[in-house]
Amino acid sequence: MSDVRTARSRATIQDVADEAGLSRGTVSRVLNDEPYVSPKAREAVQEAVRRVGYVRSAAARSLVTRRSGAVALIVHEPSVQVLDDPNIGNILIGTNAVLSEADQQLVTIMVDSARDDERVVEYLRGGFVDGAIVLSARDGDAVTRAIEEMGLPACFVGHPTDAANTSWIGIDNRAAAFAITSRLVETGRQRIGMLASGLDRDSGQDRLAGFTEALGDRFDPALVAGNPLFSYTAGVEGMRELLDRAPDVDGVFAASDAVAAGAMDVLHRAGRSVPRDIGVVGFDDSAWALRCDPPLSTVRQPAKTLGEQAARQVLAQIAGADDEGPHGLVLPTEVVWRASA
Repeated sequence: MSDVRTARSRATIQDVADEAGLSRGTVSRVLNDEPYVSPKAREAVQEAVRRVGYVRSAAARSLVTRRSGAVALIVHEPSVQVLDDPNIGNILIGTNAVLSEADQQLVTIMVDSARDDERVVEYLRGGFVDGAIVLSARDGDAVTRAIEEMGLPACFVGHPTDAANTSWIGIDNRAAAFAITSRLVETGRQRIGMLASGLDRDSGQDRLAGFTEALGDRFDPALVAGNPLFSYTAGVEGMRELLDRAPDVDGVFAASDAVAAGAMDVLHRAGRSVPRDIGVVGFDDSAWALRCDPPLSTVRQPAKTLGEQAARQVLAQIAGADDEGPHGLVLPTEVVWRASA
């Protein structure tokens, strides 16, 4: 029998059985990795699969197992932000590594509008994935509500307040922001501002809260410039706004490294020396931090590990091995001090 088949003559289990000289039942047991099959028969089936070019039908397997073999990574960010943020890429890498090891397919979905919300909710309800990992969810998201209502195995990276019945993993953004702002204060800066981002979600809100707490009575709301995105462009726009509003600012905490990179470029063009005139710190310890000149002081968060742990939590739920129910896991961060401050 030919080793090459066209899509029109796709090999079937019967073709494998005929090639191996075995029954369909034996072939099925081998393909489903069931016991009570002799090594000789198993070898014959595997050789026949290769010779006839048999490819298992995912749809047929799903009918038997009632599982799709896929997990969604849902990213609530504009596409430009996904490309601009190394943390998202590292979370994706960590997620995919764990799912691949478990023979699960990763399906990446970006949510950029209300229309996307509706489409993704229908997709989840259609049973096309066995679980979901959700990044950057805002309170009140339709996708979050659907996951909660369905009881879908899931893990949020971050902690939206309306996801009480779903596990989550994250970092202590407030404590980390407090730590690096306090370190910036210790350098003797008197007028410290913040380029805040993502204030519509827990990470952005907590970073602003940690900054505010570290400054105490010295906090001045006029020295906070906000933007929805953790992006380079947000840093450019925010730094320009902050300089217009407070030309005497001498320290800046940027809510992400990408934001800090944009801010530092504005400062260089304005003739401000970093760190002599203005000390700048960021958050993430991403690739952006080392692209900056001088290298950026920042908070290191374990993005790849966040993805790995989120994937493990979802796989445990799919397998029914998560007896604890919904729970949160907080991973450690550390301040990485470099020449920018």
